Amino acid sequence: MSRHIKQGNGWRIGWDAAAPEFPGLVGAETWAIELTEAEFNDFCQLVGRLAEAMQQIAGELMAEEAVSCEVESERLWLEAEGYAQSYGLRMIVLSGRRCEGQWDAIATPPLIQATQTLTVF
Repeated sequence: MSRHIKQGNGWRIGWDAAAPEFPGLVGAETWAIELTEAEFNDFCQLVGRLAEAMQQIAGELMAEEAVSCEVESERLWLEAEGYAQSYGLRMIVLSGRRCEGQWDAIATPPLIQATQTLTVF
């Protein structure tokens, strides 16, 4: 089977190698968007960069300090906002059909982990 979906409380991510135009999928409980292969790859890479940046920032902040960190490619913009140890994600698709979505702080850690383990692409 060429279709893989992982999901949890407030998040989902998937890959369908047989899909001709939009093989990637990201979403939450009430929304989802299919992504092109390039958009999906950017999403996974940018999420990893944000997670790494938030880990690095954690050592510089007091526990009660909130922070916002942004990364982008020509196709996607992502933002992590909250506390270094508990933050939500926001995404805007910049190419083609454009859309926006977000994940809360509870959904973010397992979503980040899923982007690192969904290795079917």
